[in-house]
Parts: sequence; C-alpha cells; structure tokens
Amino acid sequence: MRLPLFLLDEWLERHESTTRYNLAASTGPSWRLEDLLELMTDHEKDRLYRTPLTYCPGTGAESLRGAIASMYGAEAKEIQIVTGASEALLSLFYLAAEPGANVVISQPCFPPMATIPESLGLEVRPYRLRHEEGFVIDPEAVERLVDANTKLVLVNSPHNPTGATVSEEALRHLDAFCSKRGVQLVVDEVYHPINRNDAPRSAAELTEATVLGDFSKAFSLAGLRAGWVVERNPERRKQYWNARAHFSISNNFPGELLAEVAVRNRDAIFDRARAVSETNLASLDGFFHEHSNHLEWVRPPGGMTGLPRLVHAQDARPFCESAAARGVLLAPGDCFGVPNHFRLGFGACTEGFDQALERVSEALSAAMTSTSHS
Repeated sequence: MRLPLFLLDEWLERHESTTRYNLAASTGPSWRLEDLLELMTDHEKDRLYRTPLTYCPGTGAESLRGAIASMYGAEAKEIQIVTGASEALLSLFYLAAEPGANVVISQPCFPPMATIPESLGLEVRPYRLRHEEGFVIDPEAVERLVDANTKLVLVNSPHNPTGATVSEEALRHLDAFCSKRGVQLVVDEVYHPINRNDAPRSAAELTEATVLGDFSKAFSLAGLRAGWVVERNPERRKQYWNARAHFSISNNFPGELLAEVAVRNRDAIFDRARAVSETNLASLDGFFHEHSNHLEWVRPPGGMTGLPRLVHAQDARPFCESAAARGVLLAPGDCFGVPNHFRLGFGACTEGFDQALERVSEALSAAMTSTSHS
C-alpha cells in the first residue's frame, strides 16, 4: 500500500513561508486563541482552566456533540467527533475497502478523496465537474457509475476547489437513488453554510445521508483539528467509533471545549467569513473581467475557493511559480488533476487583497509573454 506525494501540501509548505499573500488558502479569516477567549463566558473559561489534559471519550465530549447536533435538528448520539474531516474520510474509505468494491467521487476533488481509496485497493470512479457546465453536478452521471459493488457515493457541497454547490433537489434525488440500491451517500459539508445564492439546507436536514463537517473551513479554525460525522444509522456509528479507536483514539478536552465555544458563536464566525470573502470576491469580479482574454472564471456560488483556468496554456504551474516569486501563493491545478486551472482562495486574506491581485496581474503578463515566445 503506497500513497502518492501529496502535491498540494508539498506546494503549500514549500511556499507559505516565503510569500506575503496567501491566495491558495482554502479557509476563511483566521482566529486567534484570544479571539475565542473573548467569546467565552466566565463559566466556560473556568471549564477551560480546569479541564483535564487526558483522553476524551472516543465519540467526543457530550456537550460538543450536543452543540453540533443543534445545528441539524439531530441528537447528540448521532454525532461522532473526529480529528478533522480527514479522519472521517479515512474511516469511511477504510470501512468500504472490500475486494472488488468501488467508490464514486468527484473530479476534481480534494486530493485525498481519490488517493486514500486508491491506496486501500478500492476502484475509484470519478464523475466530472466541468468548467463548461459551471462545475454543476449531474446526478444522472453519478448514477451511471453505481453498480452492485459500489460502497459509497461522495458529494462535496460547497465544493473544494470549485465552490460549486449541489441543489436540494439534486441531493434528494441522489439520496433516494442510493437508498434504493443500498449505497451509502456521503455529503461533505465542510464549507456549509457559506453560500451566495439561496442557502440550501444541510443534507442532514433533507436526507438520511452521512454528513461530514469540520472546524477548518467555514469555521476557519483549522488549528483545532476537529470535525464530525452526522450519522443516523447506529450500526455505522459503532463502526466509526471502532475505527477511531484504532486510528486516533480521541481529541483533547481543551480543543473540544474551544470547538464548543465556536459552535455556540457560529453566527459571528460565519458572518466574518462571509464578509471577508464577499469583499474579496467583488475585487475578483473586476480582476477577471480585466483579464478575460487570458483567464476564464466560474464565479463560485459557495465556499471560499474558485478554480479559474488559463485560456492559452495547458499548465498553470509556471504561472503559479511566477506569482509565488512575486509574493502571492496560488495552488496549481495539477494538484487537483486539472493542470490548466489553479485554485484561488478568497476567504483568508483580510488585508492587501487588491495589492495581491496586482502582483497576480504581473505574473500573468509575464506568463503570457513567455507563452507567446515559446
């Protein structure tokens, strides 16, 4: 069993310390510990100072699970805490890994959604999200990939890296289809509810699907390394707990208390992410209009990332290298299997976004000059 090089994280770690503006980030504006402390009640602060530095329950603290459940109209017992959505994905794919089995995922996607099941011997069947179609999911295209050996269908909404969203109608359609065939539908909602159009309800409110969430994306608290699974099926919950007991055992009490504080103050956290991303997205509208001869852009209806593509080049990595040399970090599309695209994050940068775009314009001009001379 071998894992390929994680191109995205390799790129980010190589350039994050040497660039001034991070436009590759997939999160919203960061929060400091003191910011969360200001949101805490005196009782919560007392709990934090007195909290034991020992193992949490493997399912997660009851109070945190209850707070998360309240976002979905669920019960605390239907929430399994995990070490970020990454551990949830690892557990789901591990549990699906039977001889001859397959899983259905989007392409492009967050890279481990493809590499982890492949490394476990699962056949990965990708359904394409196409620029020409606005990266909109086609439920019928997904259904055509499902057969008797399909263990799960994975949907990501809002989608990373495109920012596309899945309609309530499409979610209900896929849920009915998967339920009829005994296939587990998994909906990754780490960016929910950061939406620009009419905000769709969570899949956990609409369907019996397994729903993933975490504190890294919409909550912009990646350092907590906490996530969750909403699961109505009690037998599956037992399997998740057992997998976690093997993989990571538990989170830590201080981190789970901070996560609970974040859930209780989610409106303030989401509003800040929306405000920063909306301001920066308005700047991007002008930027892409100005460079429409060289860049194509599907304005993302949700999330805090988009996936533009170069019109006259098949490989965006040289352009991203040029931007990095000018102090701006973008993520090359080959990290997602679409080389002529690049991921652009617009939720993390709280100041200097317009200046960063000026440097991207310089990098684009240099890249186009190089292409015309080759």
